[in-house]
Amino acid sequence: VHLEESGGGLVQSGGSLRLSCTVSSSIMSINEMSWWRQAPGKERELVAGLRSRGQTNYADPVKGRFTISRDIARNTLYLHMTTLKPEDTGVYYCNADEDLVSAQALDAWGQGTLVTVSS
Repeated sequence: VHLEESGGGLVQSGGSLRLSCTVSSSIMSINEMSWWRQAPGKERELVAGLRSRGQTNYADPVKGRFTISRDIARNTLYLHMTTLKPEDTGVYYCNADEDLVSAQALDAWGQGTLVTVSS
């Protein structure tokens, strides 16, 4: 499976951005899609996840500000980010963990999209 992120950019503190991740296969065939981010000099961290049945989970720092969603017809995962803070700066990646049909691990990553939040 191939993933491609888009939508990053430079935004002022308090602003909003929507990231997109297009999936080359059916998004519903994947157990969980998720967004991760990596700030300069830090390890990659989970931001939000969306299971095939619709359950979502969010990292504490983004709860109430970020929303993960999907468009099944477009096989696209989204991350709507509001009230952005400078500490949200980083490269954002989407991930697909497991193929539900074959039960095989995917651990697929996109190339990432850079989000920069200025203070």
